[in-house]
Amino acid sequence: MKIVIATLLILTLVAATFVDTTIAGSEFCNSKCSVRCSKAGFNDRCLKYCGICCEDCHCVPSGTSGNKDECPCYRDKTNSKGKPKCP
Repeated sequence: MKIVIATLLILTLVAATFVDTTIAGSEFCNSKCSVRCSKAGFNDRCLKYCGICCEDCHCVPSGTSGNKDECPCYRDKTNSKGKPKCP
């Protein structure tokens, strides 16, 4: 019985850590992408692709455009047509 309780406690702690990390990561991406996409003509589309790129690369270049050399992963992502994926 003690082993079951200990196992459940450990699983709960691991799950809580994962949820906190995921929420913190998405808050980071949301705040960085809202700045990045603040002047975009298609704001919803910009936020969507910026969020995807941020989750994959764990960074977003500063400013509303350019500066992609700050984040090579973000800069080098391309769509199926070979064009830049990240705004």
